[in-house]
Order: sequence, then C-alpha cells, then structure tokens
Amino acid sequence: MSLRATATFRLLILLVLVGICPGFTFAADKVDPSTLDTGYRQMYNLEFSDAHRTFEAWEKMHPDDAMGPVSNAAAYLFAEFERLHVLESELFTDNDRFEKRTKLTPDPAVRTAFEGELHRADQIADRALAASPDDSSALFAKIMVNGLRSDYAALVEKRNLAALSSAKDARLLAEKLLSRDPSYYDAYLAVGIENYLLGLNSAPVRWLLRLGGAQTDKDEGIAKLRLTAEKGRYLAPYARLLLAVAALRDHDRSQARALLSGLAEEFPQNELYRRELGRLTP
Repeated sequence: MSLRATATFRLLILLVLVGICPGFTFAADKVDPSTLDTGYRQMYNLEFSDAHRTFEAWEKMHPDDAMGPVSNAAAYLFAEFERLHVLESELFTDNDRFEKRTKLTPDPAVRTAFEGELHRADQIADRALAASPDDSSALFAKIMVNGLRSDYAALVEKRNLAALSSAKDARLLAEKLLSRDPSYYDAYLAVGIENYLLGLNSAPVRWLLRLGGAQTDKDEGIAKLRLTAEKGRYLAPYARLLLAVAALRDHDRSQARALLSGLAEEFPQNELYRRELGRLTP
C-alpha cells in the first residue's frame, strides 16, 4: 500500500468513528439534557423517527442554539448509515476492503434534510461566535458540523479529499475547544482516534505524517479513547465501539466481545452491535 493510500485509509476510518458521533460533553447550563439525552439514546437505539421528533422539539425551544439542528443532522446521517450498512466492522478492519469499497447510492431526500440542518447549525453557531468568540457551545457545534460533513462525503459519496478537509477543520476546532476547557471529555475522541489510527503506521510513515501536523502516538490514542469511554456523556458508546475495533485489529476477541456485549445490552434495538457480536460468537 502506498504512503498516500495508507494515510488516507487511516484518516477515513477516523471520519466514520468521529464525525458521525452525535455529540460531545458540554456545559450543563447550555442544554436541556432531559430531551437531548433522550434524542441521542433514541438515535443509538435506531428509533430515528422518535429522535427527529425529540430534536425538532428541542430546536423550537432553543432557536438560538446550534445543538438542535446539528443533533437532528446526526440522526439523519446515522439513519442513512444504518440503511446502507456502512458501519460493518469488517470494512474497517480490512484495509483492502475499505480501499475497494463501492460508492453508495444516497437517499436524495435525506441528503437535502441533512444539509439543511447542517446549514442552519452553521448559521446559528457563526452568529454566536461573532457575538462571543469564546462561546464553547457554538464552537462545539462547528466541530460537529465539520465532522458530519466529512463522514457523509467519505462514506456515502466517496469524496475523500473533501472529507479529509472537513475532518482537519473539525480536529483543529476540537483542539481549540480543549485548550479552553479540558473537561469536554467527549472531545478527546477526535484526538484519540487520530493518534491511534495514524500510530498504526510504520515509523518512517509516522515521521512523515508528523511533518504534516498529524499526531501518531498509538498509546496516547488508546488512553484518550478510554477517557471518553469512561467520562464522555454522548460519545461514550462510540468510544467503546472504536475500542472494540481496536481490539479486533489486535486480535483481542475477548475484549471486543465484552465491549460489544455492553453496547448490545444498552441499546437492544440496534442491530449493528448484535451483528458484530454474532461474528465473534463461536
């Protein structure tokens, strides 16, 4: 595999396990957790219609907060991923299969709704940041917008360069947010994924990637992922999923089975976790 192909593969896995994630931990006084938490749990449990209703109601109650529309956009994207079977682990543990993946056929109505919510979230966040450049909630919403766009471009449309550009923007914003508030535990996921996935490369490749500004410490990546899995609020399930993928790549089937079993128990209607768990059952 060429250096360019290897780097692209690692970064594109980063997209699926970062960008689709529906939320990061944020200050309690910025949100109404009784409804946002409900919406995310509905989404993880594949109850997409219910999740949309929850997020749309939250948008109406908080018209000046970008978390409403960006959360609803995440629900559209996650539903499309489920319909197209994008998140199968075999795709992400097999480099050749990932590189040879076919371009999918998106639902045009879903794409329109998805882009509409992202556009609305962008506008709201930009207004908030124009009034207060240190608005952490608005900055976080921008991280999500970029991450979700990168996922759709990479994993549905197979537009890798556009996806990588959005992913880079999301990472830079995440670093900015964490420099201001290290307690945004779910935001460590972006840092952890980059370090872990790029850290899988050989030493010469890692050196070249670092010249381009990448972070490539595999052990640091795992540590950050575990931090999110233990202390994250909305992204903890995805941190656990990524740790399961990491375990599979390291041939640690027992660890992967334990992580997937917990996810399947917590979200019983999510077929993804049960399918992945079934692949590990003797």
